[in-house]
Amino acid sequence: MSADASAVLAAREKVKKFLDAAQTGNLNLFKSIDVHDALAELAMQLDEGKGLARTVADVKDANKRTALHFAAREGQIEVCKFLLEELKLEVDVRDDDGETPLIHASRQGQYLIVKYFLEQGADPSASSELGATSLHHAAGIGNIDLLKLLLSKGVNVDSESDAGTPLIWAAGHGQQGSVKLLLEHDADPNAETEDGITPLLSAVAAGSLPCLELLIEAGASADIKAGGATPLHVAADVGNKEIVNCLLKAGGDPNAFDEDDLKPIQVAAARGNRVAVEILFHVTAPLETFSNWSVDGIIEFMLSQASTELVTNEAREKALEAKSRGDDAFKRKAYLEAIDAYTQRFDEAANAFYEGVKLDPENKELVDAFREAVEAGRKFHGTDQRKQKV
Repeated sequence: MSADASAVLAAREKVKKFLDAAQTGNLNLFKSIDVHDALAELAMQLDEGKGLARTVADVKDANKRTALHFAAREGQIEVCKFLLEELKLEVDVRDDDGETPLIHASRQGQYLIVKYFLEQGADPSASSELGATSLHHAAGIGNIDLLKLLLSKGVNVDSESDAGTPLIWAAGHGQQGSVKLLLEHDADPNAETEDGITPLLSAVAAGSLPCLELLIEAGASADIKAGGATPLHVAADVGNKEIVNCLLKAGGDPNAFDEDDLKPIQVAAARGNRVAVEILFHVTAPLETFSNWSVDGIIEFMLSQASTELVTNEAREKALEAKSRGDDAFKRKAYLEAIDAYTQRFDEAANAFYEGVKLDPENKELVDAFREAVEAGRKFHGTDQRKQKV
């Protein structure tokens, strides 16, 4: 290795220590003559003598995060001051995800860092590649002081991201304080993502009754659909009786169908959420497909449907795997191997259905499927035996 190359590697090692110091807040290391000399040397060798500040700014990790990003995330205020005031680094430098140091600091709830960055001219509305701003992160972690600070800078309370507005983030994390403050600043209680997710749906999915009540009071719709499911479907799936009652009181429709043609009571039953089934039973119109329209009857029927689907999927997967092996063997002219694989296709299906029948002997669909698989296997075996005799 040449002397120049060794010098560059030695300088880079000291730069690594420099970046580590940014994260740990070791300001003495930043200001040490040894590191300054190493950085200056690296600047001369790699950056055509553009200087210390440019070198520090250009040293990044694999995600293009700078020393300022690391210092901001860990709340190292003195390091941030050194980088901005002495080295004059750019306050809104972006990493690979389009995130600025301000966003990193906000995600970690670093109030003093955020306040300092704003004083240094950081853009409070800066967003990542996915649209998330500092306000989104502050709302999601429930940092009220940070939320107030950002809102005082005039940021858009309904700024959009791939995962929705700050209110959706707050509701989805069950942050009652954030939800309350954002609503007080006129956040839209019915804002939707491209997938139809709303703050209310997020609150229900998070199981947050306080957030749900605040949103309903603010005028959030209890019957909006996302992917065909209403908030009541989601609540039935979660099984939270307080939320189910709250939604019914707010006008949620117990007879609405989701994209699988299921009512909330069916969703609750399929999950074995008996309490939710009992609540919904008295407000749900009976379905003709149920021979026993009772709490027990609905639960038993839905659980049997779920077990049938599980066994059917398992049998299908095993059969397809066996068929794939058979096709491969046939192409290789390994005919006996192919016959074994094709035969297993029926045997595996029969075994899977048999296990289902043992679990639910009264399930006519499982019994019929088991018989069909066995009969198909017999026919195939018989065909194979005749072929072998020819």
